[in-house]
Amino acid sequence: MRTRTLTRTLTRTLSALLAGAALLSACATHQPATQQGYYANPSDAASFGTIDAIKVVTVESGNSGAGAVAGGVIGALLGNQIGSGGGRTAATVAGAVGGAVVGNNVESGRNQGARQQYQISVRMDNGDYRIVHQDSVDKLRVGNRVRLVDGRLYRN
Repeated sequence: MRTRTLTRTLTRTLSALLAGAALLSACATHQPATQQGYYANPSDAASFGTIDAIKVVTVESGNSGAGAVAGGVIGALLGNQIGSGGGRTAATVAGAVGGAVVGNNVESGRNQGARQQYQISVRMDNGDYRIVHQDSVDKLRVGNRVRLVDGRLYRN
């Protein structure tokens, strides 16, 4: 009987943790791909164009939610070892919530936080307009002819 109650409690706790993880991952910020825009011919490895603008933008690093999930599971397992009956359930839930918070903070600490990138606007020869994000601009300037290769711009 006690094993069945423990199993039910653990199942409910893990279900709540998974639901919370799904909510956290839905709220996570995802950064745009290295480049944006439409490819006239997807098989092109390189495209040519002219730089219209270069500006510095701040990019936030997002959390995947994995730290919160792992922390929640560990916290629930540790909390489940404390007390019995209703106290054990409360300790399991408190451990899951506390572990999720700690796990999320640990993951946040590992991320770089905000960082700066260059947002480069390019008018392509085929008429497309692309925005490329790069960590550096090297010798790129507005008006330069460039080649786009694998999401990175190079002077032509």
